[in-house]
Amino acid sequence: MIQLERITFHYEKHLPLFEEFSWQVARGQSWAVIGPSGCGKSTLLYLLAGLQHPQQGTLRINGEALNAPRPSTGLILQDYGLLPWSTVRQNVRLGLALRKFYGPDGKHTPAAGVPPQQEKAVDQWLERLGIAAIAEKFPGQISGGQRQRTAIARTLLLEPDLLLMDEPFASLDTPTREDLQQLVHTLAAERPLTTVSVTHTIDEALFLGEKILVLKNGGNRAPLVLENPFSGQGTQQSEPAYQALTARIREALRESA
Repeated sequence: MIQLERITFHYEKHLPLFEEFSWQVARGQSWAVIGPSGCGKSTLLYLLAGLQHPQQGTLRINGEALNAPRPSTGLILQDYGLLPWSTVRQNVRLGLALRKFYGPDGKHTPAAGVPPQQEKAVDQWLERLGIAAIAEKFPGQISGGQRQRTAIARTLLLEPDLLLMDEPFASLDTPTREDLQQLVHTLAAERPLTTVSVTHTIDEALFLGEKILVLKNGGNRAPLVLENPFSGQGTQQSEPAYQALTARIREALRESA
């Protein structure tokens, strides 16, 4: 699904965040990416989304070199990315409106129209994510959890095969965060969806990723990957194996700072 082959990336006048860095993600896997601030977690997502490009090396998705954003990649940000002047329904439908203009291949080939089944899917996603009752409200009138549910609905409506999430639950209270973590995990398990989630908390990494990529400051060369048997399990914190893996991640984070 994802192949990074000896990529190097740096921002102007800064040291490289990635130096000849190689990493692979198989189709349908769920990954969590964790590391200290400034290590390149969000940059990695922007590279995968086609919003940034490596100075060297090759990045492929489904065997094709990534030179621009692809329509089948969904990106969910911490700040939700909602239009404040549009209702929940209009925000959910936004992706369909953009696809109508650019076409399903994303190459500025206008489509004839939005298929009726996709219009119907808007209502289905509003119902599925529990936001149908607030469909005509504006983002400023709803809670943070409801705004994030709107962003998730807007993304999944377009049926992506790759879902990228940049600390999407960081600003939410604990019950809402745990509820949305479970929702995303359930939705990803229901469809052939590959997920890469950036997080700054160990517990969230252990819940969201069956594999955990630990990044470090000072340039990432060889990826540190930890296998996680506790993905999707929110009640294992007292198990010795869970505590041992938590300690291993914490140690890796100290070494990477």
